[in-house]
Amino acid sequence: MLKYILKRLLYLIPVILGVSFIVFALLYITPGDPARNALGPSASEAAVKALRLEMGLEDPFLVQFGRYIKNVFTKLDLGTSYITKSSVAAEIFNRAGSTIKLAFLSITFAVLLGIPIGIICAIKQYSIFDNIAMIFALIGISMPVFWLGLLLIMLFSVRLGWFPSSGFSMPSQMVLPAVALGSQSVSVITRMTRSSMLEVIRQDYIQTAKAKGQRQNVVVWKHALGNALIPIITIVGTQFGQLMGGALMTEVIFSIPGIGRLMVDSIKMRDMPMVLGCVLFVAVTFSIVNLIVDILYTYVDPRIKTKYV
Repeated sequence: MLKYILKRLLYLIPVILGVSFIVFALLYITPGDPARNALGPSASEAAVKALRLEMGLEDPFLVQFGRYIKNVFTKLDLGTSYITKSSVAAEIFNRAGSTIKLAFLSITFAVLLGIPIGIICAIKQYSIFDNIAMIFALIGISMPVFWLGLLLIMLFSVRLGWFPSSGFSMPSQMVLPAVALGSQSVSVITRMTRSSMLEVIRQDYIQTAKAKGQRQNVVVWKHALGNALIPIITIVGTQFGQLMGGALMTEVIFSIPGIGRLMVDSIKMRDMPMVLGCVLFVAVTFSIVNLIVDILYTYVDPRIKTKYV
């Protein structure tokens, strides 16, 4: 198992290289001058050129990219922000807590709601509850997060006044962002749980358990759900990784000081080191979550563990 974990961690190297190159190239060809943005429109051309030389923006593309990657791997240095002149790693560290908390609350909301609904839909296939749940799941998957967030603010903040419309320091401020961000995950997890459970409950050993007189709850929660967990765990892990990236618009709408909002502001200012640092943080977090999911497989299904020994 240790060898497998080390192997997966080594896979992060090409992931970081690939993501860095793509984002670096996109920012490089995007119109705009980071030096001009940093100094303002009233700055002279001489001052702008001097700052570009200081930032290394006059160097060729490959030289800039190579210097950045060298600092990342040799010094664990994500660079310095062009705009704030502060450490990119420090800025990300200060804001990462809000983004991780938002993603965790959203996936918790999705799991607590999606898995039970999916199980009930599978047990009562084609019932009224099943049909209504699948309709709402389809709506949840189709509804953009930013639009749902605005609707929640209009209803629960503006009209009813139940929850604040911005901030993320108090529990009441976390409800609407978590619901808005986790709504799509609820739909995805519900559909996957239903599909996985339907496949399992039709197996012969489930019918045998029922024939032996096992109670419905025991058959469903012990025999059926235990064997249906692999795809459910997979989709939960994938959704958590996507929520880290999907938090971008949610943080902007609800004014949450997280990685997503920092990334949006940095893109507007063409702050290349900050954007790269945010993207790398999300990419590495996503990879680590996938590794944790793979490790969880071995506890859900002991047969998988033999492959890693």
